[in-house]
Amino acid sequence: MIKKVLLILVLTFSLNSFAQKPQRIGFIDMEYVLENIPEYTTAQAKINAKAITWQNKIEKQQKEIDDLKADLNNEKELLTKELIADKEEDIEIKELDLKKLQAAYFGTKGDLYFLRQQLVKPIQDLVYNAIQDIATKRRYDLIFDNSSNLIMLYTNKKYNISDLVIKSITRAKKVIEANNRQAKKGKKAVSKTSVVSEEAKQKLDTRAQKKAALQKKIKEKKAAQLKMRNIKKREALKKSIEAKRQARIKKIEDTKKAKEQKKEDN
Repeated sequence: MIKKVLLILVLTFSLNSFAQKPQRIGFIDMEYVLENIPEYTTAQAKINAKAITWQNKIEKQQKEIDDLKADLNNEKELLTKELIADKEEDIEIKELDLKKLQAAYFGTKGDLYFLRQQLVKPIQDLVYNAIQDIATKRRYDLIFDNSSNLIMLYTNKKYNISDLVIKSITRAKKVIEANNRQAKKGKKAVSKTSVVSEEAKQKLDTRAQKKAALQKKIKEKKAAQLKMRNIKKREALKKSIEAKRQARIKKIEDTKKAKEQKKEDN
């Protein structure tokens, strides 16, 4: 309704000012324009696929909730009040989680909104920029969207600039692609001039790596030798302690035998 009122006001203004200066008015069919932009079709397909995946997930969780409600209704007569309350609470929690999931996917600031912003908005900006460029160059005073809710009672095809918009977008894309190719060529040229220095750098890096590897090997070898010496020292210490222990045991046994022999002799 607001759009209709605005259109009436705009047309009234245009008619009132017609006596002062001629008005150049054009219109486009936005749906037709977007359908002729391959990137828009691809983006829309991606959005639809994601939306279907998210909707299937929501429907699956909704079915689980419905099944829980059906099971509860069938088992209610056999359950205690406490068990019924627990099951009802579980269902409420799942319903709350489902609402949060729906908002996360399809809410005003949900994943679908941001996906559209990411994929579709750049294309829409390209269209609007093309419209503005045509309006400026061809001195249009007003350009309407024929595919919107605005009521266009009559349109003359000669004022339809939809194909001009598509051509403008195609030219803009070609310019962007040419600039990208030129940038890539520049990068390749820079990379060719830096091949020699890169090779020299690689050689230095290789030498440094070999030196570091050799130092590491020497360090590891010294550490292994030190470890082996420590092991040998510990083994020698253990043998020495064991030999002393055996000597004490033998001395005690010899003393004991001598005492027993002395008793027998007496």
